[in-house]
Amino acid sequence: MFVVFAAYQFFGQHAYEEAASSLGIGLVFDPFNTDQPWNERPLWQKIWLFVHLAIVALLFGYGVGIADK
Repeated sequence: MFVVFAAYQFFGQHAYEEAASSLGIGLVFDPFNTDQPWNERPLWQKIWLFVHLAIVALLFGYGVGIADK
């Protein structure tokens, strides 16, 4: 739900910092099995979590750097 809300904030409201924070909150609520240790997770889950984190960082950097006028 936080990913959908972040997309609305990004595309609908052009609120980049708020979209980054919503995606960050969405990352806290790991959608995968939290009882499974990191080393035992499939590669695609690890990649998705790192991509999600990279998008949060890019949105935050964009909101603070370029879109801050």
